[in-house]
Parts: sequence; C-alpha cells; structure tokens
Amino acid sequence: MIGRAILAVFLVLAVAGCGQRDIPASPAAFASPPAIPAGGSLVATASAASTATVSLKAGVQYEVLPAPQPTETGRNLEVVEFFWYACPHCFALQGPLHEWLKHKPPDVELRRIPAVLDSSWLQLARTYYTIDAMGLTGKLHQAVFNAIHLEKALDPRFLARDPKPLFDWVASRGVDRKRFVDTYNSFSVNSRTQRAADLSKLYDVPYTPVLVVDGRYLTSPSMKGNGAPGGGLDYARFFKNLDELIAMARNRHRAERR
Repeated sequence: MIGRAILAVFLVLAVAGCGQRDIPASPAAFASPPAIPAGGSLVATASAASTATVSLKAGVQYEVLPAPQPTETGRNLEVVEFFWYACPHCFALQGPLHEWLKHKPPDVELRRIPAVLDSSWLQLARTYYTIDAMGLTGKLHQAVFNAIHLEKALDPRFLARDPKPLFDWVASRGVDRKRFVDTYNSFSVNSRTQRAADLSKLYDVPYTPVLVVDGRYLTSPSMKGNGAPGGGLDYARFFKNLDELIAMARNRHRAERR
C-alpha cells in the first residue's frame, strides 16, 4: 500500500498530521496549531533555501499514486485538499493556503475533500458538504476551524455523537437552523459524505492534511523535502514545491498532446 510508503518518508514529528487515531481526549488538545517556522507568522518568509530551485524527487517532496484518479476541473489543473476540521495541522495550513490561492496560476483550481479516515470523522465531513451545498463556504468554512481550534465553541468529540451543538452554532451565526438541518440530513449530502470516505481510500490518504496534484502527485507540508532544513514545517518551501509539482503536471499534459 502506498500509505505505508508515504508514512516512511514523512517527518517523524508530533506536528506531522492527523490520523484515524487522533481523536482528542479533551478540547484542550486543540489549543495550539503545529509549530511554525521562524518568522512569527503562518506564511513564513521564504529563506534562500526556500527560494532555491530544487529537483523534486518522488519519496522526498511527493509520492506518485499507483492508480491515478480522475479529475473534475475540466481543462484546469486540479489540486485536491484533503482536510479534517478537527485537525490542528489542517487549521494551521489554512492561512498559508489562503495566501497561495491569491497568487496561484490561473489554470489551477482547488477542490476540497473532507477526509474520512475513521467513522468518527463522518459528522465533520457532512458538515463541510452541508456548508458547501448551501453556498456558505465563504462564511462558514474558516469559521468552523476557528470555532474548534480558537474559540472552543465546538467540540469534535461530541459532534461525532450528536450534531445538535453544530446546529445551535450555525444558528448563532445567522444561518437558518431548519434549512441547515434539512440540508445536513439530505440524500445529496449523505451521498457526497460517503463519496468522500470512498475517495479517502482511493487516494490512500495516510493522514491530514495532504494535497494531490492532477490526481497523481500526493504531497504534504510534513514530507521531508518540504520541511525546513533543520527540521520543522516550512510553508514557503512547501508551496514552492507545490508550484513545481503543478508545473510538472502541466508539462506532462503538454507532452501528451504532442
């Protein structure tokens, strides 16, 4: 399985990512995001090492999926983000990812998939698809991360058993509670949630967060070649390498069209 190979090349850090056993014992477990490279912000200032051109290698900065997955973005290059709202590492990635999206190549499109690595992750996957179906991602996607990790207004342990606190929370944000509940329990959201669980297996997602370029190249901030030279996370380096992966996928498409 590629999952074992990927885990072998990821940094052995407590901040690496969230896996299926990472259900916290208490909300305090979400108090802090992962360690951030020197620079004092989520978007680290690119060092000379971060800006230097590197030759990407499978098993170092990325892994190649053994079975390429179909993309859903037409002629645009697809980048899929597998995330879990309860994962502090996914939360820490949101700021740098948001900045990258402002400057991404115009032929690149981001698609979000809530990972389901355990049955206890289903409720939060359903939460994302409810938000998406209601056209509220701009209003509530980051807000859910904040409610869990900053405000402690939502406890993932309890949501895994009972979504009522989530319904109360969205109502407090000015969302029609009944419409949200109806959408949450709809056939469409249920189908998309089950599809997310299936895709998590098809992509062999080892933990969160991971990004997949063009249905072929899986990468994460915690892979060895994406981290800081002295250890730890380096988001500037990671997104530079992500851009190179995108360029590699673009060149492959051009070669195939010749």
